[in-house]
Amino acid sequence: MAFTEKDFYAGHFNPKDYLDTYYTFSSAKEHENGFLIFYLKNLHQAFILDDIKGDTLIDIGSGPTIYQFLSACESFGEIIATDYCEQNWEEMQRWLRKEPGAFDWSPVVKYVCELEGNREKWEEKEEKVRRAIKQVLKCDVTQASPLGPVALPPADCLLSSLCLEGACKDLPTYRSALKNISSLVKPGGHLILGSVLEETYYKVGQQPFSGLYLEWASVEEALKEAGFAVKLFKETKIDLPLSETDAKAFGIVVAQKRQS
Repeated sequence: MAFTEKDFYAGHFNPKDYLDTYYTFSSAKEHENGFLIFYLKNLHQAFILDDIKGDTLIDIGSGPTIYQFLSACESFGEIIATDYCEQNWEEMQRWLRKEPGAFDWSPVVKYVCELEGNREKWEEKEEKVRRAIKQVLKCDVTQASPLGPVALPPADCLLSSLCLEGACKDLPTYRSALKNISSLVKPGGHLILGSVLEETYYKVGQQPFSGLYLEWASVEEALKEAGFAVKLFKETKIDLPLSETDAKAFGIVVAQKRQS
């Protein structure tokens, strides 16, 4: 399908439909929640078991979700969330402020607490995430300064999930976007990238959005070109109905920015 421009996202992306479609969670339904369970386990591995930690983490293209912070909040005292679409910031803020009608993340939070060995501490975990998220900023990965006029010190870690393949129309733009966001992390700092592979579209409600068709080889090449050394790559097959997406796999990459 034709590339979905960012202004179309701003006008047509419905965060509630997105959350209901892809994040209604039950660990008993591993088939339906496969990519999310895979990603949560690997974020737990990276932040808790492999001890990737520091002061500040910047999440690129957070969307309306908070699942990506559930392990990260144990390793970083300051998390900065970012997204292009205002409606996504607002949806996240609803959860942060505990407003009525906010998405119920508790099944996902309980699952991560179970990975950490204490399912009963899920309410404490939610409060820890709320305390850790210090700012929610506008971000455009296609710009040389993705955060616009906001100047931040380079972060210890960058996290980005399901963002670049939606924001980039072709491989040259994707390679540029990785270089753009690499400016936000310090040399020696980490990038954790979660990406769908071999996708051309996904749907939110009835609305289709384009996805950049990526294979692991092109992701790996783009990371190297942007100054990252790949430490780990894992993937899992995606088995979602074509009414939602044609993605074939989901991959996680842990990379480290080379010392200049």
